[in-house]
Amino acid sequence: MRVSQFVVKTLREAPTGAELPSHIFLLRGGYVKPLASGLYSILPLGKRILRKIEDVIRDEMDKIDGQEIELPVAQPAELWEESGRYAAIGDELLRFKDRGEHPMVLAMTHEEAVTDLARYFLSSYKQLPFMLYQFQLKFRDEPRARGGLVRVREFTMKDAYSFHRTPEDLDAYYEKAYQAYENIFNRVGIRPVIVQSDTGIMGGKVAHEYMLETPHGEDYLILSEDGTYSANQEVAAFDRESVREEPGTLEKVATPNKKTIEEVTGFLGTDAKHAMKAVLLETEMDAKRTLVLVLVRGDLEASDVKVRNALKARVLLPAPDDFIRSFGIVPGYASAVGLAEHKNAIILVDSSIAEGNNFVAGANEEGFHLRNVNFGRDFSVPAGNVGDFAKAEAGHLAPGGKSRLKAVRGIEIGNIFKLGTKFSESMNAAYLDESGKHQIPIMGCYGIGVGRLMAAVIENSHDDFGPIWPEEIAPFHVHLVNIGQEPEIIAACEKLKAEWEAAGFEVLYDDRDERPGVKFKDADLWGIPVRVAVGKKTLANEAGPAVEWKLRREKEFSLVPVAEATVKLKGHYGR
Repeated sequence: MRVSQFVVKTLREAPTGAELPSHIFLLRGGYVKPLASGLYSILPLGKRILRKIEDVIRDEMDKIDGQEIELPVAQPAELWEESGRYAAIGDELLRFKDRGEHPMVLAMTHEEAVTDLARYFLSSYKQLPFMLYQFQLKFRDEPRARGGLVRVREFTMKDAYSFHRTPEDLDAYYEKAYQAYENIFNRVGIRPVIVQSDTGIMGGKVAHEYMLETPHGEDYLILSEDGTYSANQEVAAFDRESVREEPGTLEKVATPNKKTIEEVTGFLGTDAKHAMKAVLLETEMDAKRTLVLVLVRGDLEASDVKVRNALKARVLLPAPDDFIRSFGIVPGYASAVGLAEHKNAIILVDSSIAEGNNFVAGANEEGFHLRNVNFGRDFSVPAGNVGDFAKAEAGHLAPGGKSRLKAVRGIEIGNIFKLGTKFSESMNAAYLDESGKHQIPIMGCYGIGVGRLMAAVIENSHDDFGPIWPEEIAPFHVHLVNIGQEPEIIAACEKLKAEWEAAGFEVLYDDRDERPGVKFKDADLWGIPVRVAVGKKTLANEAGPAVEWKLRREKEFSLVPVAEATVKLKGHYGR
């Protein structure tokens, strides 16, 4: 490919609003062009890389017996109503009607469509297990598109779905997929951090995320310092350090105009570990507006994700003051002590409260708090309402108490789920077992965002001048640059180009009549592993005609005889 004919446009400065290195270099290098918020056109340079990433993924999926399919993006709403997700998912799911006024959706994931395919195909236990995968567009009406290809509205994903007879069979296949994902990321130059994660809108019971650790990440990862524990902060567990002493007598104390944990503990001469924080949220349960009171120790933060998962709630919002007061609770002085039972109120107690005692808590009376509040004595909740509802933070004890936790930032580059029977049961994808009885297959789900992975590779491998592409997914094998338009230079370049292409190499030949500095800056932005430059000085080399050989990952170049350039290139790529 000649650059003079290539559909590419480079930019000298970072575009306004681009902050992540991947976003900056994808725009500056001419890999993508923004069309609207969260929507990008992929240019030929970017498409070549995406295709090679797909080839790597396809190879690893085929190795674990995956079968490639393609499912529609536009789907009838009835499928999503069968699974229950049509009502459960909010505005991220784009709904529309076709010309016949039939309700439709643009799929953000393909569990419904693949389960529909499975129930069409599957009839006997003899057909199990199997795994289907695809590369397909998704559309998610993302409210906060950011970071270029890291968070977009339209994107291509590799999603795979496996079907099994038993949990043990799913477990065994899950391990194969787990390893296949590690192989994929290693092949594109990334060593992922693998963490336990929230199953979110996918549902299911067990999930892992593959994360690229980077200061530009949008997720917080919680890792133990000894390397034995890792999880997304949304679901990370931790051991509470018990605050327990001889139970004191419950007493009410005046705390005029003191509402926050800091104000109350400072006024009463205690610390946050001895305070009870009341977080008041609103959700909908059984089609009724419901108040949720979450109690955590004062030095901890409530986790919205853990609360939402415990309640299986679609939406969780801060409760407004008028709604709070309707339950006899006073904002700023909230407590579960003396709170009358109400069918539209739920109290969740974090284990830090259940395992501690003598807390300072609100008195549900303006200007007053209570000292020495003890769970079980002064208030109680059903056993199922006590659990882990607090957010893990750096410095907390890791599960098991043998190490401290640390927090790092990361970008999710892949995820795997044990979906169980959430979709197969609701959509009646059944088969007959050996006894002729109907059984429901157990599903697994495995996803990788292809565009996001391309962006993550840049985050993981770049310098101040542009990306440094791993050789397996680089857009070209070699970048040939002419320094000057003299006939002897052009002839040498044309000869090398022909030799290399005949040997099976992908060559990007910069034949433009441009200054060397312009060409070399573009070469850095395009990040091709090998750059070979031919000019008057190299051809007039004292030891004989030579080329300037430079690896993108190295700063210095060397001179290689023209006659040995092809052998050098073959040796570099092990051919």
